Amino acid sequence: MPTPQSKSTAASKARKTRRTGRPDPLAVSLLKKDHREVEGMFDQYEQLESDAEKLALFKKIALALKVHTQIEEEILYPSVRGDVEDDMLDEAYVEHDGAKKLIAETEAMKPSDEYYDAKVKVLGEYIKHHVKEEEQPGGLFAQAKRGDEDLEAMGRRLKARKDELMAKMGGPAAH
Repeated sequence: MPTPQSKSTAASKARKTRRTGRPDPLAVSLLKKDHREVEGMFDQYEQLESDAEKLALFKKIALALKVHTQIEEEILYPSVRGDVEDDMLDEAYVEHDGAKKLIAETEAMKPSDEYYDAKVKVLGEYIKHHVKEEEQPGGLFAQAKRGDEDLEAMGRRLKARKDELMAKMGGPAAH
């Protein structure tokens, strides 16, 4: 029997993901899926002890973030400019730039180096903040959904470009 707490948790999750009662368009659902995957990787990283495991997982995190930021910058952001507040898009680009710099710094290190774990932790917090700004009510995704761009067609372009970049950079294709 569901408890009142589990019922309200399920209801709040449904409200967060389906405020309009309709499923997200393909572009938004693909990008949110990327967000959940990388959030899971950061959570997993926190549990690791071995330097080899930390390095292997960070490489996956870095690849996922590089591909994700590239498809957003090449396809999503330019397409929704005009539908999304300019300040919000400008901040998204700056947040991507900061994440790329932190990724590059961390890639130049070894897990045994001082501050390696701290850099990965801060990157995770940075990404969490960025994701919140994209996904919150009134955020980038919400504004894009209210705009004129065909987000289903964009979703197909995002997936194709992600698959292309993952193949080029050595990662698995998008599902």
